[in-house]
Amino acid sequence: MLDRPVDPRAAEVFVPITMDEKGWERLAPAVDSLRAQSGTGEGGLAVYVTGPGGTSAAFSEAFEGIDSTLLLAALGVVIVMLLITYRSPTLLVVPVVGVIGALVAAQALIYLLAEHADLTVNGQSAGILTVLVFGAGTDYALLLVARYREELRRHEDRHEAMALALHRAGPAVLASGATVVLGMLVLMFADMNSTSGLGPVAAIGVAVALLAMLTLFPALLVIFGRWIFWPVIPHLGSPEPTERGIWARTGRRIARRPRAVWGVTALVLAVFALGLTQLRAEGVSNADAFTGKPDAITGQEVQDRYFPAGSGSPLVVVSNAGQARQVGETVARTDGVVPGSVTVPPGTKPVHDGRVLLEATMTQGADSTAAKDTVERVRDAVHAVPDADARVGGGTAALLDMDEATTHDNVLIIPLVLVVVLLVLMVLLRSLVAPLLLIGTVVLSFAAALGLSALAFRYVFDYAGETTDFPLFVFVFLVALGIDYNIFLSTRIREEARRTGTRAGVVTGLATTGAVITSAGLVLAGTFAALGTLPLVAFAEIGFAVALGVLLDTLVVRSVLVPALFLDAGPKVWWPHRMAREDR
Repeated sequence: MLDRPVDPRAAEVFVPITMDEKGWERLAPAVDSLRAQSGTGEGGLAVYVTGPGGTSAAFSEAFEGIDSTLLLAALGVVIVMLLITYRSPTLLVVPVVGVIGALVAAQALIYLLAEHADLTVNGQSAGILTVLVFGAGTDYALLLVARYREELRRHEDRHEAMALALHRAGPAVLASGATVVLGMLVLMFADMNSTSGLGPVAAIGVAVALLAMLTLFPALLVIFGRWIFWPVIPHLGSPEPTERGIWARTGRRIARRPRAVWGVTALVLAVFALGLTQLRAEGVSNADAFTGKPDAITGQEVQDRYFPAGSGSPLVVVSNAGQARQVGETVARTDGVVPGSVTVPPGTKPVHDGRVLLEATMTQGADSTAAKDTVERVRDAVHAVPDADARVGGGTAALLDMDEATTHDNVLIIPLVLVVVLLVLMVLLRSLVAPLLLIGTVVLSFAAALGLSALAFRYVFDYAGETTDFPLFVFVFLVALGIDYNIFLSTRIREEARRTGTRAGVVTGLATTGAVITSAGLVLAGTFAALGTLPLVAFAEIGFAVALGVLLDTLVVRSVLVPALFLDAGPKVWWPHRMAREDR
């Protein structure tokens, strides 16, 4: 029994829930059934279903319809951006068909792996899969169409134009996709099953999207012919608009004082990165995890008002029977445990296989930092009891262990992703200097995006904090996806530099890729922003941060910082490889 007096205005009833393989699927209906039978509102009675079961059901309901919600949101973004980019109602049909086909194929393959290869798939990975396939697939389509349209202005035969477009743009698209796939596969080294499971899920999605855009998509474009570009159909000899466009002028302006340009740009990004001081990636309580306020959270607030905050999610301690009394007394004396709350759970055998199960109520909410501190104190105390072989579990202990695993994953995965991306760039560009410069710009962009996002979360959206895996997910998505635009730009610069030299190659490369990369970045940012349609703060934060980071990569890093760095470095940027023609 608890020492705390019972408030006659409230009663607390504990309902055991059976959780087996189908438990998660049946949880939300079970909670709804309890609510329906509780008689809420009768005689002024207010009934709330909360605790671990009620909160888990709220999360389950938040993930219901995630596929349809994100699919419609992402599809809407893609259609709008393709209309703005292509200005053709007919052309947008082809990439839309391609990405939808890629998504269905990827989902089918992932389903088979989940059924027969124990691949971990949850609502989080399912949602991110939709965004990745739509965003990455549309990006690859944009990059390929831009080069195909360029070749159509130079060649009468559309088959020849497509062959040249695939020959020249294909390697960059393939390298971009391979970078994303390898970056996602690095997640498999994570300790958290949800994170390690996301790796192959995301990698499969991007790989299938890449395959569709390099096979199905170009085949459809060639079959439909030039009319698919209506009303602006590229004909042989049509003027190339990129030669006099905004990106050509931007390149020439940067070329005048490249060192000053990259210095000022890097300084501005570094200032943005100072917002990292406001980052609170220490976990989010259940009350702060939803953009709205589910019934379970309201119930938790009522429970906290009338009962000890941790009464709905007890601390669980298992020890050898011979030392159970000493372990119980040790737990009861630990700061953060409600006095007199250590008991054997009702309906539980006092001793089973020589072990005893004890429960204790904590004074703080089960998902709070203070409760996690209590778990650490209890663990230290019971582990010191001789021959007890005590173990401490429960919901709070699980949260603590997950936080520690995520911290380990952050330290391990982030450097591995950087190494993988660096190696891909070195192989692609046959250089050491250029890949190091590109990696540096992406890391700076990531820090700036995270800093600005943290400021927005604190002072605009008023979010309480971020999940512990937030920096890892944002980093992986931004580095793996953000490097795409640098790959496409740098490979085009390298192609032009072999003919005209590095200086002219940078200006031409920026001019020819500027519009399409900007469009691709807007599409990818928009698809990730669609994560904000889900009623969960974690998804909204990831979507916002990745979208912001992609925009920074597209409009600042790729447009200004990278060209300025390449111009300042000159031919040395390709070291140790030497171009056939060096700048004079």
